[in-house]
Amino acid sequence: MSVPLTSLPDSARVWIFGADRPLAPAEREALLGDLRAFVDVWTAHGAALRAGVEWVEDRFAVVAVDEASAPASGCSIDAMSRRLGTLEARLDCSLLDSTRVFYRNASGAIESCARTEFRARAKTGAIDDTTPVFDPTIDTLAALRAGEFERPAARSWHRQLLGRSGGRS
Repeated sequence: MSVPLTSLPDSARVWIFGADRPLAPAEREALLGDLRAFVDVWTAHGAALRAGVEWVEDRFAVVAVDEASAPASGCSIDAMSRRLGTLEARLDCSLLDSTRVFYRNASGAIESCARTEFRARAKTGAIDDTTPVFDPTIDTLAALRAGEFERPAARSWHRQLLGRSGGRS
């Protein structure tokens, strides 16, 4: 059953999917409508999942599940991935590419690129330790609420892409 993310506990499990390009308002609404319809009937081993969907930073779909009610299973997670794959094809964008890096450029806009391109931009100085990056690997609402989703590259796993050893943690 679909619920607002605000009603889910900090312990709720989170998946974050970044769109490789900005979505037009109609595309975003179609994506969210489809994901909410999916979450409304989402189950794991026959048990309804208490879950929510939200659009964050105008670039990311966040899906969260209160696993205290019923845990998501491998099959239920696969079903979510299949739905997102269908949405990718319909919207002609990437949502499931875990190799993309999302960051804020100097003007504050969110950009995405391949890891090799991120490294190349770091070498030119366009990206540095202070560049805000997004970490879609966080896995709880507590982490999202605590601001761990966006932080300086030097305080994220992204520091390994900056091409320098001994980066701050």
